[in-house]
Amino acid sequence: MAIHIISEKCTGCSLCVKVCPFDAIRIMDKKASIDMNKCNLCGACVHACKLKAVIIDKPQPTCILPDIKNYKGIWVFIEQKNGKIQSISYELLGKAHELAQKLNCEVSGVAIGNNLDDQIDELFWHGADNIYLVQAPEIANFQDDPYTNILVELVKKYKPEILLCGATSIGRSLVARVAIKIKAGLTADCTGLDIDPIKKILLQTRPAFGGNIMATIISPNYRPQMATVRHKVMQPMTPDKKRKGKIIREDYDSSVYASRTKLLDIVEEVESLVNLAEADIIVSGGRGMGSPENFKIIKELAHVLGAAVGSSRAAVDAGWMPYSHQVGQTGRTVAPKIYFACGISGQIQHIVGMSSSKIIIAINKDPDAPIFKYATYGIVGDLFQIVPALTKKFKETLRK
Repeated sequence: MAIHIISEKCTGCSLCVKVCPFDAIRIMDKKASIDMNKCNLCGACVHACKLKAVIIDKPQPTCILPDIKNYKGIWVFIEQKNGKIQSISYELLGKAHELAQKLNCEVSGVAIGNNLDDQIDELFWHGADNIYLVQAPEIANFQDDPYTNILVELVKKYKPEILLCGATSIGRSLVARVAIKIKAGLTADCTGLDIDPIKKILLQTRPAFGGNIMATIISPNYRPQMATVRHKVMQPMTPDKKRKGKIIREDYDSSVYASRTKLLDIVEEVESLVNLAEADIIVSGGRGMGSPENFKIIKELAHVLGAAVGSSRAAVDAGWMPYSHQVGQTGRTVAPKIYFACGISGQIQHIVGMSSSKIIIAINKDPDAPIFKYATYGIVGDLFQIVPALTKKFKETLRK
């Protein structure tokens, strides 16, 4: 942009001088003069000049909106680890199947890895109509560069209308890169997806401002419309073993599979208890546990129930539990059948991550703790007495 003074209109009134926040304007020979080394084109002088003597020339936009009418279908990135398809993929296929009925289109999965053929039928059973399959030994495990390159090539060739991905460590790393390369919008950490009945565009809902409001975001002018969705927010459809689909295999040369990083090893976290994301029962502790040593009573209850151990952000920030156990907006989203919240006050950051639990049992000594507003059952009292008593009672009952 460029700024100009129309000398025929300027009277040297100095109104522009007074409003310039960068001291870039002087009155010389009864005319305003702008020092371009100081001016940052903020436009304050333009609005202040009553005689319209200051103008900013704005270049015409060079961005050309893409032709979106040829984009069709909903894609789901099929996440796999060590050759095993992850449950988030089935959750997204279920939601995609629901959305596709409103758009009258097909659902396709994008599977990248190696030796995945024996799991493809499961994807069809869970809602996929097509599977774009790219396999090679060098892409058996996720790496940013090759997976990004492959997904970008597929999007450019087949033009999906919507692309969904899990809000996992893999999904977040991957789709942000893809969105940049194909110049598409991306909404992260969605908790709700729907189709606008009139405009037929994707409505992407996510928590904002610490979970205090729910924002619905749209991307009407660019394709694909891209979103990441939190684990356990969507429900997989009931498998239909009669469903069949089409496999579309793609191969690329070595340049597409090239990576700037080298994968040295994959180290699985050793869990003595149940995996948090898949657990039917979770026992979580918060700031009220007081110390890392006190989490022993949480783990004992979890062991008796065959449950996973969770934690609030406060306990993780204090170093009492590893981040992998954190439940909340900045941790894991979980939806177990039973969720025990022990010594957790119930800040919105934590509630966002566990409010989908079918039964919530809160144990807290503060009767006014916000967690009780969300709890199915609330126990007011000392958790150091209540939790061991529950553990003892469950032991006796489950032995019978």
